[in-house]
Amino acid sequence: MTASERAVVVGTIIDRSPAQVWADVRDIASHVDWMHDAVEIRFLSNAREGLGTRFECDTKVGPFSLTDVMEITAWDDEQRMGVRHVGLVEGTGEFTLRDLGSNRTEFRWQEDLFFPWFMGGPIGAFLARPILRFIWNRNLARLKARIEAS
Repeated sequence: MTASERAVVVGTIIDRSPAQVWADVRDIASHVDWMHDAVEIRFLSNAREGLGTRFECDTKVGPFSLTDVMEITAWDDEQRMGVRHVGLVEGTGEFTLRDLGSNRTEFRWQEDLFFPWFMGGPIGAFLARPILRFIWNRNLARLKARIEAS
């Protein structure tokens, strides 16, 4: 299975400029305010934004809870934020912003995750994809509402 076949991809259109969307999203600590599955974020580095920022994120999906260690691997203002996940579930993720003009931004979220054997390995990841897609689409609806209300 290729990375694109494993990846979970969701997106939305936000009626704000990329600068306005980025102003909210760049605040990593605030992700718990719009991500239903993110319970708490604790920074492991002095930096709270930018390349190399490291943090723990307590995550809860249904009965499953875990602490994910993440590191920012890409940071292009108003365009892209990439992350590497290390822990029980490993992989990469990326937010990308695309200027659609007329004060509109396409926000895309892609995650390529690997589950350990005791969480079903590739089969567990396959079964989790529609659940994660549902949760992350709901998260993006919350992000969109949050940004458009400001």
